[in-house]
Amino acid sequence: MTDSIIESFPLTSMDVTDLQQQKLKALFPEVFTEGGKIDFDKLRSTLGENVDAGKERFGLNWAGKSNCFQTIKQSSVATLVPERDESVDFDTTENLYIEGDNLEVLKLLQKSYLGKVKMIYIDPPYNTGSDFIYPDNYAENLNTYLEYTGQVDGEGRAISTNKDTDGRFHSKWLNMMYPRLFLAKNLLREDGVVVIQIDDNEQANLKRLCDEIFGEENFISCVSVKMSHLSGMKMSHVSKKIPKIKEFLFFYGKNKDNVILNKVLVPCSWDDAFDRYSRVIDDPKLPVQDWTFSTLNNYLKEIEEDKQEQWCIANAHRIIRTAVNDSFKDSPKDGVFRDVVTATGLKKISFNREEVLFASDKLSVVDKKTVPVTTIGDIWTDIGINNLHNEGDIEFDNGKKPIKLIHRIIKLVEGQTKDSIILDFFSGSSTTAHAVIQHNLEDGGNRKFIMVQLPEPCDKDSEAFKAGYKNIAEIGKERIRRVINKIKTEQTANEAKADLVDKLNESNAPLDLGFKVFKLQKSNFKVWDANVEKTAEAIQFALDEFVDHINPQAEQEAILFELLLKSGFELTTPIEKLTLSDKTVFSIADGALLICLEKELTHDLISEMAKRSPSRVICLDEGFQNNDQLKTNAVLMMKNHGVEVFRTV
Repeated sequence: MTDSIIESFPLTSMDVTDLQQQKLKALFPEVFTEGGKIDFDKLRSTLGENVDAGKERFGLNWAGKSNCFQTIKQSSVATLVPERDESVDFDTTENLYIEGDNLEVLKLLQKSYLGKVKMIYIDPPYNTGSDFIYPDNYAENLNTYLEYTGQVDGEGRAISTNKDTDGRFHSKWLNMMYPRLFLAKNLLREDGVVVIQIDDNEQANLKRLCDEIFGEENFISCVSVKMSHLSGMKMSHVSKKIPKIKEFLFFYGKNKDNVILNKVLVPCSWDDAFDRYSRVIDDPKLPVQDWTFSTLNNYLKEIEEDKQEQWCIANAHRIIRTAVNDSFKDSPKDGVFRDVVTATGLKKISFNREEVLFASDKLSVVDKKTVPVTTIGDIWTDIGINNLHNEGDIEFDNGKKPIKLIHRIIKLVEGQTKDSIILDFFSGSSTTAHAVIQHNLEDGGNRKFIMVQLPEPCDKDSEAFKAGYKNIAEIGKERIRRVINKIKTEQTANEAKADLVDKLNESNAPLDLGFKVFKLQKSNFKVWDANVEKTAEAIQFALDEFVDHINPQAEQEAILFELLLKSGFELTTPIEKLTLSDKTVFSIADGALLICLEKELTHDLISEMAKRSPSRVICLDEGFQNNDQLKTNAVLMMKNHGVEVFRTV
C-alpha cells in the first residue's frame, strides 16, 4: 500500500496465464528476465536435450486448438448473483447450485476454489450430432450466454448445435471441452480426481485430450460400465453394428502419486469367489494339504511382521479351499477353520452348505444374507439399467447418471475424508447433488456439492415441460428441493430415519439439507472496454458512461458476493453484518476481510474498520465523495493498523 494512493479492486476473474507463469517461475526462476518476461533461450539451455523442437511430434491437434488458449486467457467480467428465493437455507448451507454457462463459471471460481475440489464428475455431451450448444464466437462467450438466456438483445451472434454433417464435427467438440477441462484441473486438490463419463463417439479423443491436460502419467483407469440391456435381437437379424450396452469412465488424478483409492466391494458368485481366491500366493515351501495350526503358526514367525496380515488373508482362502469339497457335498473340517481364525486373527470364518464367509474384508451383507464379495475391477455390470427416479410429478431419467454409479465413484475416490467438495459442471437434473446428499445421510459425511448447469430449454414434448419446467436448470433445482423435503419428511415420520438423524446431529457434521442458488450475470460494475474505438468522440462517450460505474439496479447483496468471489473467498464463507459508526460493514471470514458499501464514508467509520486490523478492506470509491484528504488519511490509518490490502471499487 502506497502512502497516498488507494489501489483499485480488480473486477475480472483470475488471470490463468499469470498463474501458469507463477508455476514456471517457481521451477525455473533463472529463465525470467528483469521485466518478468520468459527468456526461451535460457529455458532451452536449462532443459537441455529434453526440448523437442521438431515439427513431427506425437499429440492431438485439431482446427481451432490455438483459439482454445485464447479462450482460457480471456478473463471473465461476469459475476454470480445470489437468488435467495430459489435457495434452501441460504445463510447456513455450504452447497451450491450455479445456473449459467460453465466456461464462464469455471473462470469465476478460479480464485475462490483453486486447489480445493476433491472430486469432479462430469457427464458432458457425447457429441451425437445435436446434443450440445456452443457460442460461435468464443471471445464473446458472456454476451452469447446473455443473448441465449434472453438477458440482452441479440446482435447476430449464433448459438448452434453441432451437426455431424459439419466438416469440423470433432473439432468443435474438442474446442468446447478443452478450456473447460483445463480450468477444471486448477480447481482440483493435489489428491483430487476427475471422472468423465463418455461413450464411443468421442472416447478416443477424450483420452488424448486428458493425457495432454492432466498428463498421461496421471491416468488412473478407464472403466467400462454396462448401461443398457440387449433387447429385440433375433437370431436371424442381420446388422452392420454391434449393439452398444456400455459407456466409459475416465479417471485422472491431479497428481496420481497423491491419490488413494478406497477398496470398494461388490457381491459375486460362489464360483467366481473360489476361482478368484484360489489364485493367490502359493508358497512351495509349505504344501497346502499339510497346513495345520502348529505349522502355520511356526511359518508365520518367519515372515516379516508388516507382511503377516497380507500373507494370512491370502493363504487363509487356500486353507478354506482345501477344507471344502469343490462340489460342496462333503462336510467341512470345522477344526481347520477354527485354527485359521486363531492363527490369523481374522474376525470370522465359518461354513455351511449354502454360505462361505471368507475374511471380514471379503464379506457383504445383502438383504441380511452374507454373500461372498470381490473388489471392483474396471468392468462394472451391476450399476442398474433404466434407472428412473421419480420425485412427485417429475420423472428424472438417470439412464446416463444412475445414483448408484455416482455413489460408487464417490466411495472409490474420496480417500479417507467425508467432508470434501464435489463438483459437477454438466449437472443436468442434479443426480450428483442427489447422490451427495444421500451419501451424507447414509454415512454421516459432510460432503459439499457444486452444481453448474446451463439453462437449456426443455423439449416441449417432455413431461417436465408439460409440468411447467422451462429449462433443465429449473428441473435440477427442483429435484434437489424435493430430495431435501423427502428426507425431512422421512426424518419426522420414520423412527429409523429419526434415530439416524439424532446420530448425525451428535457428530461434528450435521446433515446439510440446503443449497445456495447463484445465477451468471454481467458484473455489477462497469468495466472499462479496452477495445473502444480510438476516436475522441468514442473515448469521451465511454468516459462519460464510466463515471457512474455501478449498475444502479444492482442490489447490495449482489455487489457483496461479487466482491467476495473476486477477492478469492468461497461463496459459502460466513458473512457477519456489523454496525460501525452508524454505518453497515460486512465482516468476512471472522474479520479477515471488511467490505463497506456505504456511499458516504466518514473518518470515524474508517478508523473503526482499521482498529479491527483486518487483512483486507474494500470500500466504494464514491464513498469518499471526491475528498482526497479523507482518502489520504484512510490509507495512513489502514497502514498503521497493519491492514495489508486496502482497495476501492
